[in-house]
Amino acid sequence: MQQNHNIVIAGAGGIAEAAALIIAEWSTTPTNVFIGDCILSKAVEVARWVKDGTTRQCHITPFHLPENTLTLGMKDIFSKGGILLDCLPGKNAPLMANYAKDFHLHYVNLTEYVAETNQIMAFAKDAETGFVLQSGLAPGYIDVLANGMFRSFCEEFGVDKVDTISMKVGALTKNAVAPHYYGFTWSPVGVATEYLKDAVCVRNFKKTLRPALSETHRIIIHGITYEDDLTSGGAADLPDALAGKVRNLDYKTLRYPGHYDWVKDQLAAIPAGDDQIAILQERMEAAIPRLEEDKVVVYVAVEGSDSDGALRRQEKAKVMEPQKVGKHMLRAIQTTTASPLVQAAAMLLEGTRKGVILQSQIDPMSFLGGDFIVKVYGEP
Repeated sequence: MQQNHNIVIAGAGGIAEAAALIIAEWSTTPTNVFIGDCILSKAVEVARWVKDGTTRQCHITPFHLPENTLTLGMKDIFSKGGILLDCLPGKNAPLMANYAKDFHLHYVNLTEYVAETNQIMAFAKDAETGFVLQSGLAPGYIDVLANGMFRSFCEEFGVDKVDTISMKVGALTKNAVAPHYYGFTWSPVGVATEYLKDAVCVRNFKKTLRPALSETHRIIIHGITYEDDLTSGGAADLPDALAGKVRNLDYKTLRYPGHYDWVKDQLAAIPAGDDQIAILQERMEAAIPRLEEDKVVVYVAVEGSDSDGALRRQEKAKVMEPQKVGKHMLRAIQTTTASPLVQAAAMLLEGTRKGVILQSQIDPMSFLGGDFIVKVYGEP
């Protein structure tokens, strides 16, 4: 950030604390941060953690953010704020976005939840402030990267349509053991949700829905074999924006070989009609450990024929490791998710955009070349 701003962060989990630290440590001017949570002690703890972890001047204030109650304290802080960064679970996104609209705040969220995103789009389309939706890792960074690569491919090869756009992301542990070949590095409910809700994609130039976990394949990235499969949410609005321009487009989640077979076995044992998301989450949490040492793998490919009819393919693959920010070591999932959130905040605070801004509507070159993005993902 180039100017002093008042930034309100909703939530005090791993992404919220990473966003607060990144703002404190990497902004070019001191910025005021207010961090709220339904458990005040968690907000207080994160505020102290950020102050202890930054090497720069930092103004960070914790506050109580109860669910479904607008307190006088919240009103005071929202009235002072310039932007609300929503790091709460996706089910809370419409409520937080309504607060942002009512108090004339810019708003950025992370959620991959499609229904909640559609709700916000409906009531924020005419807002006087900007609402950047689904601006994390996936959805978020991966979609801006894919859209930028699509544009570059078309310009370089003199075409306006392509055959395939493939987006893949894996938030993974560095090692994995049988039978599940997985370790939790982020929200278990988020994992269970993306495994069960339909994936939005493009098939034969048309936007369509496909069942999650219905297209398992193998891929080698940087010499390591992974499996990928369709999961919900990661494609953001690209199926709408690029339908008619790409024959096949999808977002898939990367896992180590064997994991998807294990998940499908768990799903097969859940009786029809039961709350599959809750039961799958319960079964995964009982069997799969949480680990701190992680990595994030990002892969995008665009394939199609050039103006002479020759088949072309362009790929980008990145692997992000844990990274030190200030005095703290952040996990890869924290930096790769929080940095696009903060970059989107900078775009709104230092620009003039208003209303709903979807991932396809973000200029890829300026966003991917932004300071907060480059420090985590490298040059575009």
